[in-house]
Amino acid sequence: MSTPEETVPAADHLDRRSARGRAVLAGLVLGTGVAILDGSVVTVALRTIGTDLGASLAQLQWVVAGYLLALASLVLVGGALGDRWGRRRVYLVGVTWFATASALCALAASPAQLVGLRVLQGVGAALLTPGALAIIRSSFRPEDRGPAVGTWAGYSGVAAALGPLVGGWLVDHASWRWVFGINVPLCLAVLALTARTAPESRDPQARERPFDLLGGVLAALSLGALTYVLTARAPTPAGVSAGGWALAVGAGVGFVVVERRSSHPLVPLSLFASRVFSAANAMTLLVYGALGVVTLFVVLELQVAGWSALTAGLSSLPLTVAMMLLSSRSAALAERVGPRLPMTVGPALCAAGALLLLRVGPAAGWLDVLPGMVVFALGLATLVSPLTATVLAAAPDRHAGVASGVNNAVARAGSLVAVAALPGLVGLAGTDYLDPDAMTSGYRAAMLWCAALLLAGAVVSRVGLSAGERR
Repeated sequence: MSTPEETVPAADHLDRRSARGRAVLAGLVLGTGVAILDGSVVTVALRTIGTDLGASLAQLQWVVAGYLLALASLVLVGGALGDRWGRRRVYLVGVTWFATASALCALAASPAQLVGLRVLQGVGAALLTPGALAIIRSSFRPEDRGPAVGTWAGYSGVAAALGPLVGGWLVDHASWRWVFGINVPLCLAVLALTARTAPESRDPQARERPFDLLGGVLAALSLGALTYVLTARAPTPAGVSAGGWALAVGAGVGFVVVERRSSHPLVPLSLFASRVFSAANAMTLLVYGALGVVTLFVVLELQVAGWSALTAGLSSLPLTVAMMLLSSRSAALAERVGPRLPMTVGPALCAAGALLLLRVGPAAGWLDVLPGMVVFALGLATLVSPLTATVLAAAPDRHAGVASGVNNAVARAGSLVAVAALPGLVGLAGTDYLDPDAMTSGYRAAMLWCAALLLAGAVVSRVGLSAGERR
């Protein structure tokens, strides 16, 4: 029997083992995977893009950060629009938007054009990303939701891990432009899989409330200003820098005030009354910040050490294998013992992997790279599925889109801020990514920062979650 929060009748809930259930899940995994893949596939092409378009390190940061900025600042809007207008509808619009923007990115003729188009691409990702989890939560049978989320999380992680490998092959054997062009046929496959098979669902109360446009604008302003001041380099006028910080902080505080006072908030702050929801998102911020830096810096360091783009991409293979083999098992473990154990052990293993990656340098060989990547991969596979399932389980069904949007926003914001801030913190600027000595020094400092962030994530999970608790 369906609850008042469900808009898909219980009789119509999908069985994940049925042909229709498998088609829907495949379309959701592939669609989210394309968006995640694009966030990681570009990293291995950055060096080639930089030399081809004559870009500085700050401009290359914005090729990554522009995408993450749009995704992080608008994914909340994407989740709310899905709850309001239909999760399948908004998901399909997002996939179409993403395909169009990807085709345009492949035609970019300058760093500025590419950055602008990457922002446009991030808008499409913000529309489709929260819809996938929300559709799973609202459309599958209750007993199938946990395993379906585990499948989604596992293969989405595989997409992120495959990014450097796919990007390396395309850069070495075709062109960096195909890093974006490959998205078009993949998005067409997503549309074919989901347009007629995925059931429509929405929050029945959402259309009765005004849309929180002010909240969405304030969130975007805060993240945009923060990204600017973190990536800006001297000689930025002191007044401009101070103004950027003031805008970032002011808009962030304004967002919280608006959401607290609004009768129709973009982000219901009541979600954070759940200690589990709050702790899981705090851990997400720290872990995904570190993940964004590791995937960026390892590939750049290996290329400056003389590795080809493809070979550098192959270094991520342990991540792919671990996510494929272990994600469903870690989800099953979390179902039995609760989320605290895997969400504490996972970040700690990732931290150990980051410290092992300190061995990578100008003369790095496979034995310098593999131990750290394997340990990091084991940690990531341990934590991703339990984290995703915990966030969704801690929120009511009618807020499935918003809860997914919040967690995605936190994850992308963590990566965004870390990618924007770390190069400056470790002393990298200009064309230092082409200088072996400067790049290696900055890389090793960045790995230490990542290990600290990951250990902090483990502590947050240990303290914030109780064994067996899900709400």
